[in-house]
Amino acid sequence: MSAWRWGKRIGRWGSFLGFTAPALLLILFFIILPALQTIALSFTDREGAFVGLRNFAQVLSDPDTFNLTGFPPGPPPWGSIVHNAVWILLHLPLTVGLGLILAVLLDRARGATFLKSIIFLGMVTPMIVGGVIIRFLFDENAGVVTAILRAVGLTELGRSWTAYPETALPALILGSVWLWVGFSMILYSAGLATIPRDYYEAAAVDGAGPLQQFWYITIPSLRPVTMVIVAMTVLWELKIFDIVYTATLGGPGGATMVLALQMYFYAFRALEFHRAATVATLLTLFTLIVGLWFVRTTRSSE
Repeated sequence: MSAWRWGKRIGRWGSFLGFTAPALLLILFFIILPALQTIALSFTDREGAFVGLRNFAQVLSDPDTFNLTGFPPGPPPWGSIVHNAVWILLHLPLTVGLGLILAVLLDRARGATFLKSIIFLGMVTPMIVGGVIIRFLFDENAGVVTAILRAVGLTELGRSWTAYPETALPALILGSVWLWVGFSMILYSAGLATIPRDYYEAAAVDGAGPLQQFWYITIPSLRPVTMVIVAMTVLWELKIFDIVYTATLGGPGGATMVLALQMYFYAFRALEFHRAATVATLLTLFTLIVGLWFVRTTRSSE
């Protein structure tokens, strides 16, 4: 290869590194190295000695992490892992389902832009503020939700939801649906705009009603959008922290404890950084599982 070609190739690599090196260094020092250090810390004790999987065994056997002694019909606490799982099982279908319904109902409707903006306000609200709002929504004296429940005769549910173990977690989950449903609605609205109207016209000519068109055209066409929404929502549900911190601080009695908040308590209250690193490693593992599932599902659908 001639010297001119070598010089040209080196010049290209130099330009490439000149543009990317600052970002790569930031990623290395602020993301990769701290993540590796956290994983390494999860295998050590307070003195820094290697202990293998002992931290994981202790964290997973901690009642704050996993406790099925009071699992339904008994109220929480059930442990942070179970609470995160319950959050996913309830919050995910509600968010995806309501987002799809709202997107379909508001598609090409009069005033749709304004209504979508109102619904999307929950998504742009800081989650710290959202936690405070949820606490007031379900407050016995000032709450809108509790006032409505008392007005329709459900006086037993007209109390402060976040003050009782059996209602605190449902209150946070239902409140977070309001905060997150705008995300799925906007993505579904964008997906609906990509579906050719000819599909619906042809189906109508063949005698398909609105429900049949929705089931056989809309839902299959929106499958890629649904996969993105599911993956992003589950990742958010796994690392949920701010809403719980401001609304209940994991209470009452640990009934709303989640993994991210447990990690915070280990680190900044108990000063057990090795256990906090263990919870962080578990969260990373769960996140990787969701990410790999999403990549595999996306590739198989293609």
